[in-house]
Parts: sequence; structure tokens; C-alpha cells
Amino acid sequence: MVIKLASAFETFNPRSARRDDPLRPSRKIFPVGLHSARSRVIEKFFSWLSPKVESVPFHHKGGCGVVARQLISAGEVVVMWGGRVIPSSELDFSVPDFSKRVLQVDEDLFLFNPLLNDPADCFNHSCDPNAGMNGPTSLIAMRDIFAGEEIAFDYAMCDGSDYDEFDCNCGAPCCRHHISGADWKNPELQRRYAGYFSPYLQRRIAASFLHL
Repeated sequence: MVIKLASAFETFNPRSARRDDPLRPSRKIFPVGLHSARSRVIEKFFSWLSPKVESVPFHHKGGCGVVARQLISAGEVVVMWGGRVIPSSELDFSVPDFSKRVLQVDEDLFLFNPLLNDPADCFNHSCDPNAGMNGPTSLIAMRDIFAGEEIAFDYAMCDGSDYDEFDCNCGAPCCRHHISGADWKNPELQRRYAGYFSPYLQRRIAASFLHL
């Protein structure tokens, strides 16, 4: 079951917020930095980041990433994504960084983060991940992650559509070199990531075994 989080978004509607509310957003347009106090306040209404992680610029990758600030034990939650749930018919790739701000959560449902440059959207793909899906909208450590390590997950754990295909240069010995929405069908990945797939993909995998 997917819970629509639109009500959280409506909290930040300037017309509906009380004027004496200290978190009432400004009507002005302002840049949101990765580490700005403003973004730290806003992200609490959409996504939650563990205090043990931080987003950092990844100039060599032309974007950003998330690294551990201290030891993260296996099984710890590192992020819970929030936003607006939309059907595939509302996917709009003309929106800046749209693919980074979208997460498939069910067969025809996607979680979209209305905020641009939210640190929670900086988790990168890796073909040799140290984090995996824990339900449709959260990520947990698959093993102990040490301070300074990048936290990354395999997009095969959540993507079951072709909305975000790309060539991969993660550098892992097991790199697949091309990432697609059909990678979840790979038997090797199904074995390796058992228990770390988004629930709707886990249902697909279970159904595929029934038809063998």
C-alpha cells in the first residue's frame, strides 16, 4: 500500500501557512544549497536523512553523493524518501533533474520530490552497493558502512520501468555498464539482493517463479 504524502507538501503552501508560523516559507525565489539551513528545514517535511550521513559535491561525477559521517551498522536506515505520489502519466522529464527526483514505488506509481537540490536525492547507483531498499521508500545499510564511504544502492532494487536508463561507470568489478528497468529480472541480482528489492518488484519476482 502506498501512502500519498501530498498533505506534507501542502504544509508549505504560502497561501495556507499561518503568517506567525516560523516555518512559513518565503514568497521569494532563493537558491537551495546542499548544506543550507533552509534546505535542512524543508527536507524534514519530505525526506529524512540519517544524522550519520551527509551529501557532498562529487565533481568527478558531475553531481553529488552521500557519504557516511560515522560508522553505520548493517540494518540501519539511512534515508526515508518523501514527496508526492504520481502515476506514470504525470512523469515530466522537462523538469530539471527529474530522473534524480523520482522513485518508482509500485507498478504505475512514482514518488516525486518537489524540491530541487534536496540532499536526499544525492544517493548514487552502484553495481556493488552497500545499501538496499527497505520497503518502497527507505534505504538501509546492507553491511557496516565506515566513515568516509559513499553510500550507494543498485537501481535494479527499485526500478521496474525504463524511465531512467543510463550507461554505468561505477568502477565495480561486477559493473553491468548499462542500467535499465529490466535489470531486476537478472537471476544473479535476484539472489544477491534477496530481501532488498522494493515490494512491488519482490512480488514480480515471486510471480515469475510461480510460472516456471
